[in-house]
Amino acid sequence: MPDDSALDLVRFGIGQPVRRTEDPRLLTGRGLYSDDESLPCQVHAVMVRSTVAHGLIRKLDLAAAKRAPGVVDIFTGADMAADGLGGFPCVVPLKSRDGSPLIIPHRPALAVDRVRHVGDAVAVVVAATRDQAQDAAELVVLEIEPLPAVTDAVEGAKPGAPQIYPEMPNNVCLDWLLGDPAAVDAAFAKAAHVTRLRLDNNRVVVNAMEPRAALATYDAASDKMTLWTGSQGVFGLRNNIAQSVFKIDPKKLRVVSQDVGGSFGMKGQPYSESVSVLYAARKLMRPVKWRADRTESFLSDHQGRASIVDAALALDKDGNFLAIRITGHGNMGAYLTSMGPAPPTNVLSRNIVSVYKTPAVAVAMKCVMTNTVPTGPYRGAGRPESKYILERLIDQAARETGSDPVALRRRNLIGRDQMPYKTPLDMTYDSGDFVAVLDKTMERADRAGFAARRRESEARGRLRGFGIGAYLELTAPPGKELADIRFEPDGTVTLWTGSKDFGMGHATTFAQILCEKLQVPFDRITVRQDDSDQMVIGGGSGGSKSAIHSGTAILAASEKVIENGKKLAAHVLEAAVEDIEYRGGAFHVAGTDRTIGLIALAQKVKTLATVPEGLPTSLDVALAHDTAPATYPNGCHACEVEIDPETGEVDMLRYTVVDDFGTMLNPLIVEGQVHGGIAQGAGQALMEGAVYDEDGQLLTGSYMDYAMPRADTLSSFAFSTHAVPARTNPLGVKGCGEGGNAGSLPAVMNAVLDALATRGVTHLDTPATPAKIWAALKAAKRA
Repeated sequence: MPDDSALDLVRFGIGQPVRRTEDPRLLTGRGLYSDDESLPCQVHAVMVRSTVAHGLIRKLDLAAAKRAPGVVDIFTGADMAADGLGGFPCVVPLKSRDGSPLIIPHRPALAVDRVRHVGDAVAVVVAATRDQAQDAAELVVLEIEPLPAVTDAVEGAKPGAPQIYPEMPNNVCLDWLLGDPAAVDAAFAKAAHVTRLRLDNNRVVVNAMEPRAALATYDAASDKMTLWTGSQGVFGLRNNIAQSVFKIDPKKLRVVSQDVGGSFGMKGQPYSESVSVLYAARKLMRPVKWRADRTESFLSDHQGRASIVDAALALDKDGNFLAIRITGHGNMGAYLTSMGPAPPTNVLSRNIVSVYKTPAVAVAMKCVMTNTVPTGPYRGAGRPESKYILERLIDQAARETGSDPVALRRRNLIGRDQMPYKTPLDMTYDSGDFVAVLDKTMERADRAGFAARRRESEARGRLRGFGIGAYLELTAPPGKELADIRFEPDGTVTLWTGSKDFGMGHATTFAQILCEKLQVPFDRITVRQDDSDQMVIGGGSGGSKSAIHSGTAILAASEKVIENGKKLAAHVLEAAVEDIEYRGGAFHVAGTDRTIGLIALAQKVKTLATVPEGLPTSLDVALAHDTAPATYPNGCHACEVEIDPETGEVDMLRYTVVDDFGTMLNPLIVEGQVHGGIAQGAGQALMEGAVYDEDGQLLTGSYMDYAMPRADTLSSFAFSTHAVPARTNPLGVKGCGEGGNAGSLPAVMNAVLDALATRGVTHLDTPATPAKIWAALKAAKRA
């Protein structure tokens, strides 16, 4: 590469808008997803699920189903328990305010004795074909004695509510408190104004494009199982299933995740179906495959959001923020998922301060079990919820005090000259220019011209609103991550990382980092993340951490490659190590024309009969890197909508974003991430919502009832950045994967309410559907 290194860096180095290298393969139907995997002699699994939200299993008769054509066998939770299988882990080390640990109820892969939500799996039918397994599943006789159900977290925590677990009084598994309640009380006591809101952050269905699927096999000779399934990190998923469920050495389980068609947090945990096919494969000694249909996805994929809070903001006479107080309930569903209690507690509370100077904060949340599908992380996982609460409070405070919402925000923003800034919750922001971000957003959104545009809309009988959603997120808390650089015999370089791409473009951005650091040709780099057997550690992806964790690990591994390369180049070129320089993808002897390329050196070392003692035997490097401290991406969104008061229909007309993601590894991919996040936030704000009846039946269990945003839901997005590089990692990057919906959820809802406020409507919960808007306008007219 020496002759072309400069050109390659210009085209493919850090900061270049390189198109995703995986897209041609994916867009032409050459992707390899979990359901694309098949093995000879495989059989197919179908789950038997409860149609009752809460009840006792009085009869589970498999006789007729076992006689059905093609059936190989049927397994139950009792079978798994008899073979010593354990339950799913919840890995969140949280404690209640009294110091007691989080109550984690046992969750087997298949329910035994009692079901706790509609869709709860009780048996797995294995047959020669999927259709035969489905037919046989319908022959299983499942009799359930119904018990009273509860679907609302607030109601579930009241005395006398139906008890879901006997060991959990009032269904509360965690009574969380963070902050200084005494300081908050004092601030509220002296406040000139207090704004209060009750906000329902509605439950949403994740709706990944690719439904979940799993294929398992068992090799008796090695006593090893292999699982092909979508995930957010094969290494962590392997460990969770092996250690907690099967209670085996993790090396006895291999997990493979090829292409993953979306996850948003949902595929980051083990599921009943994966355990069931693994168990069946081991029992039957043949491959077993399962895939969800979309109805199963609605009933078994963990869902997101689902919290209700009473929020209050205290201000002094000049409009300065004095304190924030939040109390509320997070709906955990019927079981605790791996990270289920984190979003409404630790994540929400540590992100609530955002970009504003707020001297005192107290967040008290109860995590409550209900007879609904379990909840867990969904893109942002507590971050969008916190921004929605705070930004709604600020707009309402401006409305109540007659203040301009932009001016109120600007007055309370943390200044760039205050960095590093320590929040009252003991987090330290290392960088940011929040005032400039707000001002740029307002300028590019033409806030000054909004009044004229509103008058024009009113002349046509429409209501126009302008909404703001400023945000800051805590992303990428420290951990360990893998970077494994391997020089292949054909002159290519394979980079293994422990994170997992499920739509984020890792194959491109990680190759850009390696291309920049080692100056090897971009098109010779292949990024792999798919096989747990190839990893010594793996942190997975989530919490907008991949660029920080994997990126800094790649830098560290690259530096080690260069360090080792200098020693080997000195040996090959017969020079002193101190005289070896690395530039342009090659090692040079200073002051001479003697040189050898990195890839050429890697190949030559492989051919050496012996290497002197003390020298590395290869340029390959694998390391588990202690990642950098957290980052704090931030930005501001501005949304402009128009509402038809006769129908309640909302049209998004303009959307402006200014983000600070620090150094952008690939601006094109970053902008794509923001676009996707905006769509998800707008979807929750305007139409998405999982609704249960009082008996625990999911009323929005298909796309006939559950609305999703489409292209015509959204306007074009005006995206730009105001980058202030992070000081906490050598790349200067800040996580970008979740900023889109952190800003869009409050921006869209604030725009809707700004429009409705002209007709006397000042509160509405998400989703702001046409029916809800129409009803609110009619009610306000009658008032």
